[in-house]
Amino acid sequence: MQFDYLKHVTDGLDRHAVLDELMAAYGKDVWHFAFFITHSKETADDVTQDVFVKVFQQLYEFRGQSSIKTWLLAITRNTARDVLRSAWVRRVVLFDTIRSRTGTSPSAERESMDKLMTEELWAIVLKLPRKLREVLLLNSHYGLSMQEMADMLQVSAGTVKSRLHRARAAVNRKLAQEASWTGEEEWT
Repeated sequence: MQFDYLKHVTDGLDRHAVLDELMAAYGKDVWHFAFFITHSKETADDVTQDVFVKVFQQLYEFRGQSSIKTWLLAITRNTARDVLRSAWVRRVVLFDTIRSRTGTSPSAERESMDKLMTEELWAIVLKLPRKLREVLLLNSHYGLSMQEMADMLQVSAGTVKSRLHRARAAVNRKLAQEASWTGEEEWT
């Protein structure tokens, strides 16, 4: 991988240049994961900034026990959880709307339908308990393996598999329930 050299660096590396590279390569992933955990754009901005400050400070401590991406996502998860546990967040809860991004599509109708389906799916996923949301996002969006997720979340691979199965089942159940209410066919 492009950042494998970080496993062997002890000192003398231009940390500013490496931080710029890491932010360019993984900044969006870190922000999206932070948003997914916190449900707030502003908090995701703050968490992302904190993550890269921590990375800058701990750059020489990375030893390659996981991929750089997994390391960054683990720092993001822990930072976001710390923020959510803070007294300020427990007293003040801000809700923000989610605006999904859709690519270009052949027709306005198709684009509108895709947007509605995406928003509905995200709304369902965001209502899942945090433990289920995490594994679903880490697996589906970031492509982490069961073992990488287990190491990052500090649980067994079996626990990750169970959470992932429960998350997928909950999403499918909710989609089927909503389809039956509206008289639509189930999404598969």
